Amino acid sequence: MIRQGGGNGREEVTLDDLIGGWKIFQLRKGHRFSTDDLLTAWMASREAPKALRLLDLGSGTGSVGLMTLWHMKSEARLRCVEVQEVSYRLAHRTVQHNGLVDRVDLSRGDLRDEKRVPPVRSHDLVTGSPPYFPLGTGVVSSHPQRAGARMELHGDVFDYCLAAERSLSENGVFVFCHAAGDERPEEAIAAAGLVLRARQDVEFRAGRAPTIALFVCGRTGSRLDRRPVVVRREDGQWTESYMAIRRLMGCIEPTTGGSFG
Repeated sequence: MIRQGGGNGREEVTLDDLIGGWKIFQLRKGHRFSTDDLLTAWMASREAPKALRLLDLGSGTGSVGLMTLWHMKSEARLRCVEVQEVSYRLAHRTVQHNGLVDRVDLSRGDLRDEKRVPPVRSHDLVTGSPPYFPLGTGVVSSHPQRAGARMELHGDVFDYCLAAERSLSENGVFVFCHAAGDERPEEAIAAAGLVLRARQDVEFRAGRAPTIALFVCGRTGSRLDRRPVVVRREDGQWTESYMAIRRLMGCIEPTTGGSFG
């Protein structure tokens, strides 16, 4: 058992499989990486497989950025920006544990701050997983880390898109996920001066409405949406297409069932 100090006292930390041979430190009762993160990284690595300069906004414990980096060439470098101290410290332990100190730069700060995310326009690939819920639309978790990941305490999708626009190179790609039923992502993309190139909804069970959507953006381009990703069949088992994504992403398969979706 590993313990870590934090705002809620000393909390249990787990060391879990992330991707390939890489592992990740997470609070057992805090915010933990999910299917949303996996699919965002899958889309990002598919859209910009040759990216060398990566930026992950609101990176949390580093799951999206690291899963994306795993697919890139050894010379690729990742910068992560995260405002919450507990998540930043966990990401730091993860980077050290996986021997990635020379490839990953961790920055603690608010992505809305131009000192943390300056207008350099030099990144080939920017990723993000903004919180989905504005304040007042849901119950704020008593756990600070989970609250910050779920509720818009440190910026919303408009802020993420603006930060991405400041960072994105001329031919760069910005990939993020958000709630499928929310109209704001497409508004935020346009407001930041970016172009939506593709949207792909995600159905967590066949026959049900999409829960999240993946967005691919750039400075130029035309829009071509894709068929939804379906995670589970009606009987609750993972679909063959989702299993194929997991294999492609280097996930270690459990013997039964799964913790994703």
